[in-house]
Amino acid sequence: MRPRRLPGKASATLFAALGDETRLRLVVRLARGEPLSIRELASGTGITRQAVTKHLHVLAGAGLASCSRRGREQHWELDRRRMEQARAFLDRISGEWDGALAQLKAVAEGDGQQAQFPGERTGEAACRSGKP
Repeated sequence: MRPRRLPGKASATLFAALGDETRLRLVVRLARGEPLSIRELASGTGITRQAVTKHLHVLAGAGLASCSRRGREQHWELDRRRMEQARAFLDRISGEWDGALAQLKAVAEGDGQQAQFPGERTGEAACRSGKP
C-alpha cells in the first residue's frame, strides 16, 4: 500500500515546524502521551512560557499539535495522525532513494544495464524534447 502523499506546501510547513530545535523538543515531550500545559512544557527548559506558546502555535499551524482549555490553562497534545503522515512521507522518500542507490550500484558494478532514475529522460525522447 502506497502512503498518501502530502501536498508540497503542507509537507514544507510540517517539516519547517519540525526543523526548529525547540519545537522538536516540545514534540518529543508531547509524544510521551498525555496533554501538557504550557507551564509544564516550559518547566525546566529555560524557555519562557511566552516562547513556548509561540512555538506551540507554529506546531498547531502545521497540524502537529492542538490545545484544549482546562480551567485557566491550555493543555497541548500531539496530533499523532499528522506525525504518521510525516513518517509515511519520509518512508516513501527513503524507498525512492533505496531504489536509486540500487540502480547506481548496479551501474557501478557493471551489470551492463544503464540506470534510469525517476523523472530522467533518455534516448530519443530526451532529444525530441530538447531536455536532458
